[in-house]
Amino acid sequence: MSDESTSLPTIAILGGTGALGTGLARRWTQAGYAVIIGSRTQEKAEAALQDLQQVMDERGASADAVSAMENLAATEAADLVVLTVPFGHQLSTLEYVKGALDGKILVDVTVPLVPPKVARVQLPESGSAGAGAQALLGDSVRVVSAFQNVAAHHLQEGHGLDCDVLVTGNNVDARSEVIKLIEAAGMRGFHAGPIDNAAAAEALTSILISINKRYKCHAGIRITGLD
Repeated sequence: MSDESTSLPTIAILGGTGALGTGLARRWTQAGYAVIIGSRTQEKAEAALQDLQQVMDERGASADAVSAMENLAATEAADLVVLTVPFGHQLSTLEYVKGALDGKILVDVTVPLVPPKVARVQLPESGSAGAGAQALLGDSVRVVSAFQNVAAHHLQEGHGLDCDVLVTGNNVDARSEVIKLIEAAGMRGFHAGPIDNAAAAEALTSILISINKRYKCHAGIRITGLD
């Protein structure tokens, strides 16, 4: 293993058993990162790992750098944590792993979707899921909100993504670290301001869901006007 790969952070993906979590795990593993798939139970995490290994084997890739753990153990073992659970489980999951997040970056992918009207913007009282996470965890955890507008379908594909990612958070250095992960996954990431601005990206998800239903697609966003 190269010095570059050994210097990369170990990433835990809590709720990593779904399409979004396993899609990110696959892309980061192929970029040289060690990834831990986290779930509420060890058994569910291991089942997701087996499914991921099968998919990667079929496509000529290796999942040797991916492991499976229960959420708290995954958080403790990781340098950086990504939360991909449904909105209804966001705060309870964070309460459970809160002590192990101290001093770390938390990448919150949560979108406040309220079934059955998921194509309607319904932001929480905190203003956004990302802002709610930061308020719960306090300043010792650097919360960065990202990936809300990326279709899990595209992450599961093996080629590059024609999609940009808005990155919000109160700590600029933490946002920069997450942009590195976005680039490693084959996309472009953009600083989009403090965590309060996560409301815009979260709201866009419902708009994209509406577009996807209307036009039978997996739409994303692109930032234009760059040199």
